[in-house]
Amino acid sequence: MDDFVVAPPSVATIPVQGGGQFPVRRIYCVGRNYAAHAREMGADPDREPPFFFSKPADAILACGGDLPYPPQTEDLHFEVELVAAIGRAGASISVTEALDHVFGYAVGIDMTRRDLQDAAKQMRRPWDLSKGFDHSAPIGDIVPVSRIGHPSSGTIELAVDGDVRQSSDLERMIWNVAETVAHLSASVRLAPGDLIFTGTPEGVGSVSRGQTMRGFIHGVGTIETRVVPG
Repeated sequence: MDDFVVAPPSVATIPVQGGGQFPVRRIYCVGRNYAAHAREMGADPDREPPFFFSKPADAILACGGDLPYPPQTEDLHFEVELVAAIGRAGASISVTEALDHVFGYAVGIDMTRRDLQDAAKQMRRPWDLSKGFDHSAPIGDIVPVSRIGHPSSGTIELAVDGDVRQSSDLERMIWNVAETVAHLSASVRLAPGDLIFTGTPEGVGSVSRGQTMRGFIHGVGTIETRVVPG
């Protein structure tokens, strides 16, 4: 066995309700998967197929830890999302078989350096650094499908210091979880340990140092994290 020339990175993990840890391999995120959010971002949801971007696995912030305010931004935005955790590998998965590949679900928050993203869009440059920075993926415990089934409706919301900023229903997703898994698997082979952030409803906005975010999805759970100075 070859020796590593530097220490190998540790694997990011997320607690699973009922026991155990879910190891994170890749994080995929769906852009503009609620019509009202697509419109508030200036897009036309009736014309747009699903598109995806990624975050590094170690962007995970689990167990309700504090979120250090990231550098290079003064416009840090929250986006609450249902997260699907993949437990079975597959490529070119059909819609009818897609949910068989999901191990469980969690509440996640896709944090975004919106000013960096807007600048990148204007210059037609990639916006990786606006989405894939340190601690940019707060997430709650993963709830196995065996406990909750596959949530397709129910309240999804996010509050900042108790003030509800986002509130919608999972049934308003343009592409449901099965369709999302099928679309993504046509481009990449999914594997156990992959996470799919399935998009956010309308009402995204900024959060400041010292404020606390609480994401909630009916039947799935909550995630709460406080923004602290970086």
